Amino acid sequence: MNEPAQHSPKGRLVSVIMPCYNAEEFLEASIQSVIAQTHSNFELIIVDDGSNDSSVNILKRLSATDDRIKYFCQANKGAGPARNHGLREAKGQYIAFLDSDDYWNDAFIETLLNALIATEADLAYCGWQNIGVPEAQGKPHIPPNYSPENKLRHFLEVCPWPIHAVLTKRDIIESVGRFDESLTSCMDYDLWLKIGTRFNITHVPEVLSFYRHHGNEQITSNASRGALNHYKVQCNYLRNNRDVVSKLGSKQIRQLTLGELLRRGYVAYWKRDLKSARIIFRQVMKKGYGNIYDWKYMLPSLLPLQLHQTIIKIFE
Repeated sequence: MNEPAQHSPKGRLVSVIMPCYNAEEFLEASIQSVIAQTHSNFELIIVDDGSNDSSVNILKRLSATDDRIKYFCQANKGAGPARNHGLREAKGQYIAFLDSDDYWNDAFIETLLNALIATEADLAYCGWQNIGVPEAQGKPHIPPNYSPENKLRHFLEVCPWPIHAVLTKRDIIESVGRFDESLTSCMDYDLWLKIGTRFNITHVPEVLSFYRHHGNEQITSNASRGALNHYKVQCNYLRNNRDVVSKLGSKQIRQLTLGELLRRGYVAYWKRDLKSARIIFRQVMKKGYGNIYDWKYMLPSLLPLQLHQTIIKIFE
């Protein structure tokens, strides 16, 4: 006897949520990567976040050709509120997120959905590739298969996967809360940290999602904002999960939080993004973190920027 349609993978409705802001250059390609999915039972919910380019015209044209595409417009509020708007409109049992400049392999939904159902997990994640970056940074990346024993430490330190490399259940998102609209970046990290450390996850070792780097403004483009928001997410999580501190110990907690913040400061410093590095270093120093070597690099951040730049030139 055939399995009832509502219980088979093909019978499962997947809601794909796409925030959109001035995305005319890549929007249609991103939408087409959803339309081309081998799992056809989806709804694509696009929330235009106050675009002033031709994005809305593109949405009008494409939605008229496919009734699975639904678009909504709101005043510019940011990616978090746009995704939350999409979640309020979503009807699917499963949720995936795709930004309007990124894209998927044709088998993304089908592969992750099959993995979720086969393993009875709550979230499935896959590999990804960065597009439009130097060759060394653009190699396909397959994340590890995180075990229950190591995922807490790893997830607390860094975001384990990008937003477009995940399929999860709608009720799981609702159980932990939607996107934190006070964050201007790292709102996906906040969500994955809360879900990944509490629920069952399953690994799909294939590169099925693609992140497009380009010259337009992107959430990830501001190094200091990203670093400080990352630290804020960590602190909020620890504040709401006091048992984690006792599990890992205060020394390891500082390494995972302030150590990661310091690492990001060094990355900005060696890229000569001195303004970002100075902001990050000052935050690390406020917390009294780092060794003598670190403080040698951080202390000049207290000087005027021009003097700091002069010192660097002298030592170079």
